[in-house]
Formats: sequence, structure tokens, C-alpha cells
Amino acid sequence: MKTVIVVSAHPDDEVIGAGGTLLKHRSNGDRIHWLIITCVSEEKGFTKERVESRAKEIETVANMFGMESVHQLNYPTMGLSGSSLITLVPEISKVFNEVKPEIVYCVNRSDAHSDHRITFDAVMACTKSFRYPFVKQVLMYECMSETEFAPNLAENLFLPNYFVDITEFFSQKIEITAIYESELGQHPFPRNMRNIEALATFRGATAGVEYAEAFQLVKYIDKK
Repeated sequence: MKTVIVVSAHPDDEVIGAGGTLLKHRSNGDRIHWLIITCVSEEKGFTKERVESRAKEIETVANMFGMESVHQLNYPTMGLSGSSLITLVPEISKVFNEVKPEIVYCVNRSDAHSDHRITFDAVMACTKSFRYPFVKQVLMYECMSETEFAPNLAENLFLPNYFVDITEFFSQKIEITAIYESELGQHPFPRNMRNIEALATFRGATAGVEYAEAFQLVKYIDKK
């Protein structure tokens, strides 16, 4: 049994990027934890109804994944910057030391959204082996509408080198994704069911399966 944590800059990142893989972990008996960095709030201009509906979405998604715990840091969405790292790193560190994850799934380092980039930097600061000896794997997941819209420069490319067969879990991934109805749109808007299936099909073709999710492996430590 492994302990897994998935880090979302925003709720819905986790299911779009790693939903099938998380469901596969659950079927294997692994413990899954969820760390959400940002939130919506009335103070930042969101309606009370939207704040309440987002809280309900998180609760529903957590139940459908069978999350062991959900940790919300409540930074304002679209508000992370380099200065956020001063408090963000210690807060992530506290969660990691509580959960002690063996496997960490995180948003991609060079996604178009600055919240994603800051989140990645903060998470990586909490994976040093001399401070977090329990961390054995760190993987970045691709998040539709963010990963593919990063500047097309060599240093920014998402380079998938780790593929997970999610064929058995794809329909359930779609079911969970549908909970975030307000985040989905019609093609050619990137986040929609047609494109999610297209990406899973493409990644599956690379891996030789029906549907797959792709990750970029950042760290792998082989030890007991």
C-alpha cells in the first residue's frame, strides 16, 4: 500500500491531469490525499453561490476519489506570485510531513497559468530527500488549457516519459470531470469531454493501450 498526494493549483487540475491514475491507485488499495492551493472567495469578487458550489464540488470529487484527506491552503486564485513562496513552502511542508507521501503528483513546471508555476516551485522545495525521506517519486501531470499553452520554448516543454493505462477507469474519470461543469466549454475551448478523450486516446496510442495519462517523471528514488 502506497501513500499518494495530488497537488492542485485549482480544483479540477487533479482530475484532468491525473484522474484515471488516482482511481487506479485507489483500486490498488493505495491511500490518496489531496492538496489544493487556491480558492475562490467573496472577498475576491466571487458570488456567495459560486463559493458554495465550489465547496460542494470539492466535497463530491473527494468522495468519488475516496480521498483520505483534503488540505486547502486557501490562497486567492490567480493571486500566486514569487512572494507567495515565503508562506506557501512551509504550509506545503506541514502537509507533507503530516501525510508522508511516497508519490507526489503535481502540476507542470511551465504551465501557462502562473498559479501552476508557483505551485510547482513550492512543491519541489518540499521534496528534498534529506528533509522528506518518505518522498520516492515526483511526477508532473499535464493540465489541458495550461500545459499546451505554455510558451513553445525548449526549456518549457512538457516531456512525457511515464504513461499509465487508465482504460479501465476512463469512464469514471469523465464522470468526475463533469462535476466541474462551470470549468468546461465547447470545442475548440480546450477543457471539454471531446478533447479530454482525444488526449487520453493519443497518450494511449503512445503507450499501446486504449486510454492513458502521461506524466513527466521528475524524481524516482528506489529504496525501501
